[in-house]
Amino acid sequence: MGIRTALTLVSSLAFISYGIYCLVSPAMEREFVRYGLPRLRVLTGCLELLGGVGLIVGLWFPLSFWVSTGGLSLLMLCGVYTRFSIGDPIHMWFPALLLLGLNAYLFVDSLRNRT
Repeated sequence: MGIRTALTLVSSLAFISYGIYCLVSPAMEREFVRYGLPRLRVLTGCLELLGGVGLIVGLWFPLSFWVSTGGLSLLMLCGVYTRFSIGDPIHMWFPALLLLGLNAYLFVDSLRNRT
């Protein structure tokens, strides 16, 4: 297994896990209220799930990979902005920053290599 595949699987599992957690966890309901975005919780969870599955599908279909890595990068950019705008300490931004960096790297790498 190559490094790109391994990173893709890590990202995919993270987003599938976070997506499910976002949809079913009362703690995430409270977090989205704290963010001032309670109406976006279900959409966010669904986008995370779709993106995570899209990454796996993208191992065979490049368009799915590009859309998923690009979309998840944008979603995490919004997550970082949300954390910043509500005044969370920087250590609470770490998961979103890490996943933003990982998916942005995968997106750019896939465009460079056209695979």
